[in-house]
Amino acid sequence: MKVNRRFNLARKNQARSYALDYPTPRMFPVSCDTFVALPPSTAGQRIVFGKNSDRPSDEVQEVVYIPAKDHQTKKVECTYIEVDQVPHTYAVVLSRPAWLWGAEMGANEHQVCIGNEAVLALERADSADRAVGVITELLERYGQGGNCMEDKCGFTYHNSFLISDRREAWVLETAGKFWAAERVEGGYRNISNQYSITTRIDREHEGLRAYARERRWWNGDAPFSFSDILRDKASGINMEGAFMSTGSMVSVVPEDESLPGVHFFTATPDPARSVFKPFVFVADVEPLTLTSSPCFGDDDPVKRKPRFQSKPNRKHPLFLKHEVTAALIDSNDERGKQLQQKMRDLEKQKMEEMEKYLSEGMEDTTLLVHLFTNSVQEEMSIHSRP
Repeated sequence: MKVNRRFNLARKNQARSYALDYPTPRMFPVSCDTFVALPPSTAGQRIVFGKNSDRPSDEVQEVVYIPAKDHQTKKVECTYIEVDQVPHTYAVVLSRPAWLWGAEMGANEHQVCIGNEAVLALERADSADRAVGVITELLERYGQGGNCMEDKCGFTYHNSFLISDRREAWVLETAGKFWAAERVEGGYRNISNQYSITTRIDREHEGLRAYARERRWWNGDAPFSFSDILRDKASGINMEGAFMSTGSMVSVVPEDESLPGVHFFTATPDPARSVFKPFVFVADVEPLTLTSSPCFGDDDPVKRKPRFQSKPNRKHPLFLKHEVTAALIDSNDERGKQLQQKMRDLEKQKMEEMEKYLSEGMEDTTLLVHLFTNSVQEEMSIHSRP
């Protein structure tokens, strides 16, 4: 298990390119790590959001773009259930396990970023505050559950979310249909697969405290601490082994609404051996085919019942190229070292190019329609070199 410091859910140089050095956090982050930093902890009046998605090491994670859309249908089919559809959904970019309808992390056209599975909130909320409302309303109505891995193991968990926009962030933690939320207006915050909200609760399920008293978890007199009542177990950062970081995301969102947010995704395992590639919301973005996994439709073993009777090959084009280079890097082969340096150089080039847009804005948005796809193609050309 590798342990990274200072909220390094990606690599240290990626996050610190946009944020100032952080003081040591009170709670050390552990596993599937999500962080947000807001002014005054960041340079340039920007919000920096990021996440490492720690998932089964053989799982493929894809990056997909879904445009804004008006809907006539009354229901939307998720992985395990159907929920009511809304008349209009916003454009979103997602990093998700290829077998899931939902996602591990993503952003929408209003620069709302969410770490953990909240596609419906990204599609329906134009602010972090509204996203909290969308998630909690759905949670109270439908509950949560379902197998979280592509097999018959029956492993489930209850979610925590870190949600940010141009102005603020929210931590939302859940247990069944119960929840508590903490507002973050400055500084930094992280979540890492353990409850972190204690006595500072800005919003909560209306029946939370009564339920805690009923179960004799809280006597009604002591300070009410969400994390003391419902405590999960800790794990690790940037994991390797049975679980590893199969996809990573870092978003840089200026407070100035005239400036674009830039969302960097790897779409490949292990951020130490991947390239963070930029995505910007502009009109006419086309499907991200090079990081989209094959679609099996109604024949997908996830949809057929009984579920999970087989596991198809879900590797997308970038994943196939990347796994060869990753093997060379792991072998300490000289060619692997050279390829990794070229990947770092490409990433640095993209970050420098994006700094101009983050500082000066976009005069011609058509130049960014193929930004992510072109960046993926440049990375793939590195993997293909003899």
